Amino acid sequence: MEEKRAVRVTILNQPYTLAGDDPREIEELAQSVDELLHSIASKAPNADATRVAVLACLHLTDRLHTLERDLTSLKERVGRKTEEFAGLLGRALEG
Repeated sequence: MEEKRAVRVTILNQPYTLAGDDPREIEELAQSVDELLHSIASKAPNADATRVAVLACLHLTDRLHTLERDLTSLKERVGRKTEEFAGLLGRALEG
């Protein structure tokens, strides 16, 4: 088990010290969050940091729900195909 390491990042011009197993991944995630927050802030220049953060959370939640729906749909399709192939295999083994 890797030891958690402290990583210093800047998100929306604020410094944070985060801990995790993979400093590079933490830096990449922080950069992604920073880019999203700056993108939102540029479209809502009068919004304070809290409002920008809430809008970012809503955006990320929407993306998460979309991915969850896509994953559920994919699982259902895989399940149907698995049943189809099992049926075909069963018939092939009988014949």
